[in-house]
Amino acid sequence: MAQQKQANTLDKITVMIVDDHPLFREGLSKVFALEDDIRVVGEEDDGEKALALARELQPDVVVIDINLPSMNGLQVTRQLKADRTGIAVVTLTAYHDQEQVLHAMRAGASAYYPKDVEPSTLVDVVRQVVQGYYIVGDQIFDEAGLRAWLDAGVEAATGPYMVDPGEHFVPLSPREMEILQFVTRGMSNKQIALELGISHQTVKNHMTSILKKLDVEDRTQAAVYALRRGWVRMQDTLSESESDE
Repeated sequence: MAQQKQANTLDKITVMIVDDHPLFREGLSKVFALEDDIRVVGEEDDGEKALALARELQPDVVVIDINLPSMNGLQVTRQLKADRTGIAVVTLTAYHDQEQVLHAMRAGASAYYPKDVEPSTLVDVVRQVVQGYYIVGDQIFDEAGLRAWLDAGVEAATGPYMVDPGEHFVPLSPREMEILQFVTRGMSNKQIALELGISHQTVKNHMTSILKKLDVEDRTQAAVYALRRGWVRMQDTLSESESDE
């Protein structure tokens, strides 16, 4: 049985939109404005600001892009899930593959869609996740169904003989994500340790965990993995490195 978040039938579903492209946010807002039972209560273009606003507004649903400044959509999703607020998160992404789906749903998303999703589909998804359901494409799950789907998806992606295949899709911790951002800027472990005020060995331990979770062989592959999926933004990496010169 899906966990219900049952609102008063007279209340509208409150939605918050998070995307750093103004035209895309405006488009989503107009789509939801056409629906009698949905009300947009907030918009943001930055991950950290979005997390703060969601905690303040407590919307029923957050519709969020994965590729964001300061904190990516998966990090925001994971934190909202940790808050146990009951907010349902619908993640959108321009980079769509099976691994990205698994990362998003294991981070705590209630639904996952590429950004070219049909507006009518997204509206229906918002209505369904408020009722406690989980949606990926044309599949709708309750909690037990989602767990079974995730287990099957992880095994298919990693193979049945890995000691703990689920480790590959455990979300990166906030510190690991921070270190990964430095890695994409070409910084060494020693430089990262100095930047964060932690030991060189601690950075090495985090890097080992990052490589294991992403199932990649080295830091270059980890950087490419993160940049390709929008976990770290190339333009932010370039602007930060240029500002250091």
